[in-house]
Amino acid sequence: MISKVIKWSICIQLLLLVALPSAMAEEAKRAQPVELAPNAVSSVIIDADSGTVIHDKNKDARLPPASITKIMTMLLIMEALDQGKLKLDEKVRTSEYAASMGGSQIFLEVGEEMTVRDMLKGIAMASGNDASVAMAEKIAGTEQAFVRMMNERAAQLGMKNTHFVNPNGLPAENHYSSAYDIALMSKELLKHEAITQYTGLYQDYLRKESPKPFWLVNTNKLVRFYSGADGLKTGYTSEAKFCLSATAKRDNLRVISVVMGEPDTKTRNAEVTRMFDYAFSQYTNLPIYKTGDSLGELRIGKGEVPVVPLTATHPYSLLLKKGEAADGIRHEVQLRTDLKAPITAGDSIGKIIVYKGDQVLTEFALESPVNVKKAGWWTLTKRTAKRMFFLD
Repeated sequence: MISKVIKWSICIQLLLLVALPSAMAEEAKRAQPVELAPNAVSSVIIDADSGTVIHDKNKDARLPPASITKIMTMLLIMEALDQGKLKLDEKVRTSEYAASMGGSQIFLEVGEEMTVRDMLKGIAMASGNDASVAMAEKIAGTEQAFVRMMNERAAQLGMKNTHFVNPNGLPAENHYSSAYDIALMSKELLKHEAITQYTGLYQDYLRKESPKPFWLVNTNKLVRFYSGADGLKTGYTSEAKFCLSATAKRDNLRVISVVMGEPDTKTRNAEVTRMFDYAFSQYTNLPIYKTGDSLGELRIGKGEVPVVPLTATHPYSLLLKKGEAADGIRHEVQLRTDLKAPITAGDSIGKIIVYKGDQVLTEFALESPVNVKKAGWWTLTKRTAKRMFFLD
């Protein structure tokens, strides 16, 4: 009897030894992350509102970004427009240097003048190297000065694996970026919601009323063939291969997908499509603030304007897995109480904190939307007098 028990025990152990590795291998296979862009050297998907990484592959690898570089160029143009340094209908003159750019271009002639609006179209849709340099010279005076602005802005955005040498992405030594850094600057560009009026167009014209109209067709074919796609920028050089930073929005969810080093346009577009499909099928988001919602009032000590009303300049939301419960999620706006003039637009003024119970899920940095100068002596004296006599 005992010998039979021992035999059965040995048999069971042998069966387990055979079956267990197979079961473990199957479990490990199921646990492995899905490969969405197998042909890309580097890729990443992020939620455009929160910046949460949904999926990535070698996202921090330093690679040549080709014309995706122009996302930073467009960002600085949009910021100059917001700051009143440029107007969309303002004319930009083309220098001999700008007109000499090779590669993709809108064939600007030396001395030709074109509006900022049309230059933006030429950069966003036709990837105009000449238009990029013309705008760089318009904003900063020289291409070199503009490139310094690009690198300073990259540092501010936390782009740790990026260094720009020019504003258009033409091959140059020490000009590199990463998929994640490109996603970061794409996220920042999309805060300027008007940019998709240019990046989302499939076709348009430049010099339409002239004897030489120029037909623009967007180099990003997904804006025509993928529902919800409205940007952002393609790139290609023989060194960088085929690159794309693409964005699409469905319902309340906007995502950014970046691929670098793809072998051809067909593969690039197919893999970005797969990345979009994955994100939209697996994730949703919980809106926190919509563009234009009130965020309260910012009080600034000794400011020329003592109180600045705050509104959301872009959407804020929390990324959730589909089916994940949103119960118990709350948020609060925490504004700094130690702020004193002068304040510069973009200065840190507080944050939005999102909780689930007592656990912090995420935080959104808040920045001053305006410049606030220090109040003069007479203004401060009148303000003090009003408070003393209960007139304020």
